[in-house]
Amino acid sequence: MLQRLFFRLERFGGLSEQEKHALQEAVARTRLVNAGEDLSGVHEYHCNLVVEGLACDYMLLPDGRRQITNLHVPGDFCDLDLLLLSASDRSISALTPVKIAIIPHHKLLDLAERHPRILLALWRDTLIDAAISRECIANIGRRNAFARIAHLLCELYIRLQSVGLVRDGAFELPLTQTDIGDATGLSVVHVNRTLQRMRADGLITWVGHQVTVRDQKRLEAAGEFRATYLNLRVDPGHGSGDRLARRFVVYPT
Repeated sequence: MLQRLFFRLERFGGLSEQEKHALQEAVARTRLVNAGEDLSGVHEYHCNLVVEGLACDYMLLPDGRRQITNLHVPGDFCDLDLLLLSASDRSISALTPVKIAIIPHHKLLDLAERHPRILLALWRDTLIDAAISRECIANIGRRNAFARIAHLLCELYIRLQSVGLVRDGAFELPLTQTDIGDATGLSVVHVNRTLQRMRADGLITWVGHQVTVRDQKRLEAAGEFRATYLNLRVDPGHGSGDRLARRFVVYPT
């Protein structure tokens, strides 16, 4: 059930079977969340880990407009920061039907005390979440519409690829154009026109919920995308992490 999480954490070095078992045993239960349902208010004493589906962090403005600040794919903790913080500065919502693994705070704190490598891996994971949020700010604040959507698609492609959810350049992305607009600060009309242009330019195809990246290099260039902020590189000498590192796309710094 936690295989996607193990993929994420092992980018920083291999976890032992004992450490994986300890993480698995920390799961108290699973929960199914309907699309559009908020997770806010249900994570005071536990953390939510996405097992299946897509969720997002968002801010709601007084006039009802929504700004998505991060997307959560399988293997992501939605609210690991609340392990140490007393209040959240954003809301969390399921964009699709989502399966959540619930891990109580006291169990995660116990794991951190007993398994230093798990502590370091989770710490690094929160730092990467912060890097993703900073990139989101730059994307919305300084890039044009075409670059914003191209960057978002590149990021999702790499993040999903790193947890084994891309096949032959294709991945499932059951987002609406409203979701994409809320993640990029664009109107639905602008999103629609931009996606049509991307298709016409041969960068992607998007049929139903399946996106296929046809020209990754050109899409990255269009989005001014460099994957270094996602920290997919695993340094040599990390033991069992070396084997898993070969599954990841590694970008030059």
